[in-house]
Amino acid sequence: MKVLIVPDKFKGTLTAAAAAAAIVRGWRKARPADELVLLPLSDGGDGFGAVMSGLLHAKWQTVKTVDAAHRPCAARWWWEPRSRTAIIESAAAIGLAMLPPKRFLPFQLDTVGLGAMVRAAAAKGARRCLMGIGGSATNDGGFGLARALGWEFLDRSGNPIEQRIGLDALDRIRVPPRRRWFKEFVVAVDVQNPLLGARGATRIYGPQKGLCPRDFPLAERCLRRLAHVVGKQFGHDFARAPGAGAAGGLGFGLLAFLDARLEPGFGLFARHAALERYLRMADLVITGEGAIDASTLMGKGAGQVARRCRQLKVPCLGLAGVVTRAQRFFTRTYALTDLAVIQETQARPAYWLERLAALAANGCAL
Repeated sequence: MKVLIVPDKFKGTLTAAAAAAAIVRGWRKARPADELVLLPLSDGGDGFGAVMSGLLHAKWQTVKTVDAAHRPCAARWWWEPRSRTAIIESAAAIGLAMLPPKRFLPFQLDTVGLGAMVRAAAAKGARRCLMGIGGSATNDGGFGLARALGWEFLDRSGNPIEQRIGLDALDRIRVPPRRRWFKEFVVAVDVQNPLLGARGATRIYGPQKGLCPRDFPLAERCLRRLAHVVGKQFGHDFARAPGAGAAGGLGFGLLAFLDARLEPGFGLFARHAALERYLRMADLVITGEGAIDASTLMGKGAGQVARRCRQLKVPCLGLAGVVTRAQRFFTRTYALTDLAVIQETQARPAYWLERLAALAANGCAL
């Protein structure tokens, strides 16, 4: 068979490329005659830069900046000179995975560190920027990034607001001399949530970033005030845009302050990877991610692959760390937790994913 292996990352344990390599090793042990095609995917979250740079043949660069807690760090981004395209993964600077667990209070974290990455790409001469914003540690609506690029946020007395916890006193925004940094600025989002409300950035994703229910009213009030003032001054209700709530409202900030365009991350990947052509050529597709659950079919990469395979009538196997719900678009799913306890699979994820792929190959009667 011709088998297309197109996994997403296994969050916190394996990159998409490492997951693909482990699946290949296991599959070949059981079915060495099959033709295997590797196509690691990203829907805009962690690993976006590595995946997209591979597709565009971009070379990595580094820039000195700060992480979400304002600690100095060197962040990687990618540059493709022929098309003058910059690829930025926001998690490379402000990612949650970069911070020690429970060391910083969530209101201390912001997106300031992204500013140096945007400036570096612009200084290189980028006409187009592709940015993936999943995996952030922040919930500031892009306030920190905007400040890093010259925007000023003032209270009723004209005093500058320098911490996002003070945004509930925001009265007006002062626009910097430079507002547009790239001719085309495409932002890959892996969720479609709005900025505010029950499905907004704070209530849905705040707990992942350390926010407790008692923090929700203040966090929501700050973002609501920011959205109100932006709407009043600039005449756009960016808060309702699908994806505005992505990355703690960074989607909103990129719309409001950098004239970006939000696009579902999976669609961006699929277009650049010519995924449709690969799917039509395959006899079998294998995808995977850390967890196959209720959110898998809500725009996430593995779910989108499975959905398209069902439309094309191509069998699709789903491999995951855990499977909490049978997914109707998958021909069959396999979980690492069927082989070992979760602590063991997290300690040796590549080893166990290789074994799981071999198990799936042995059970393949196609």
